[in-house]
Amino acid sequence: MDTKTRGAVLVVAAVALLLATMGASAALAPDTAVAGTDDERRTLVGIQGGGVGWHQYGSVAAYEGNDLAWRLDDTDSYFDVTELDNGSVMAGFMDGGYEDCGPYESPCTHTGFRILDPETESIEYEYSFPVRSSSNSEVHDVEKLDDGEYLLSDMEHEGLRIVKNGEVVWRWNASSYYDAPDDATQVDWLHINDVDVIGEGQYLVSVRNANQILVVDRQDGVVETINADTGGSDASCTHDGQLADTDGDGEVRCGDPEVLDHQHNPQWLGGDPTGDSEAAVLVADSDNDRVVELHRENGEWEVAWTLERAGGIELDWPRDADRLANGNTLVTDTLNTRVFEITPNGTVVWSISTDRIPYEADREPQGEPPEGEWYVGESPNQGAGAGIPLLSNAAALLPGVFPWLPFWFNGAQLGMTLLSVGVAGVGARDLWRSR
Repeated sequence: MDTKTRGAVLVVAAVALLLATMGASAALAPDTAVAGTDDERRTLVGIQGGGVGWHQYGSVAAYEGNDLAWRLDDTDSYFDVTELDNGSVMAGFMDGGYEDCGPYESPCTHTGFRILDPETESIEYEYSFPVRSSSNSEVHDVEKLDDGEYLLSDMEHEGLRIVKNGEVVWRWNASSYYDAPDDATQVDWLHINDVDVIGEGQYLVSVRNANQILVVDRQDGVVETINADTGGSDASCTHDGQLADTDGDGEVRCGDPEVLDHQHNPQWLGGDPTGDSEAAVLVADSDNDRVVELHRENGEWEVAWTLERAGGIELDWPRDADRLANGNTLVTDTLNTRVFEITPNGTVVWSISTDRIPYEADREPQGEPPEGEWYVGESPNQGAGAGIPLLSNAAALLPGVFPWLPFWFNGAQLGMTLLSVGVAGVGARDLWRSR
């Protein structure tokens, strides 16, 4: 076979291989949209966005059943979203282009929260402050308290803050519990990404980079640690400039990554926040690609229930899970760009597909319930495949940059794409040489 013919055969074979791979994958893939039987389901979704760093094209979207009811897309990223009693929407956000920049060069990025009017598509109120960058400095969560106060998770300064009339009236700094760097505003140290009110002056706090969830009392500080450090390797908490042994005692507070690994949006399901009595929490265990429910018995927190697959699809970096009033669970499956509702036995009864990377979802009007049904017994849909090392990890990052990629484009499809490109490249080289 001469060089020109071989080149043509290789190019045709590469194209055929790619088309066959994608066609078969699409045909065999489960459906990410399930209409369900209740057309009155109202779901509010905070969409972080897409593009490089996932900090573009952010929006707040509301769905009635499976239909998009309205969308506000006026900012770089939105995160936690909550419908208020008057129908307005409160949302954590990040946006650029501000001139009020404090210590940073103008224009700069601000983060904080907004109260939005869905009818007029306008911003009713904004509290924000300048941060060092558009990445890992955002306010991911805000809770409305009594007397005009708002509670925020403050990732820039790694702590909590309560604001009233635009002024900070209370702070809790994580440096009171964890080894702190000299300047917490210059490094993504703890990545505190969620706070919920679970009692009078008691807050549930997600400390992502420590694999831990804290109960912080407004007066007494930390009164409970979920997934406390019991020894073992701290590698999952110290890579990429996260936690460090700054006080030189030879250890950091790092939870077991087999229990929680860089989690998001825990929901308190009930029980005494402190002490040895029974309690439960539901968590999006993001880096373990699952949703997990932890129960405390005799003072020890243990895994009671997990969800790794739904609708025939493996979860891919989920970042929110809410136990609903009907006993089902609402899950934001971030890198599969879907939100779904699942029963305790693992049946998907409703789902939608979002066009960009979703961060969090609430069922309107109740939002995230302050407590919920506890799951016990066998977990559904176990035995998910482990994927292809390196290729699966690389494929998981692609939807943020290329949102048009289908959810089923994983490590296998990426490998076949690279192989097809390589074969086509060899064929094109032969065709060029035969000119």
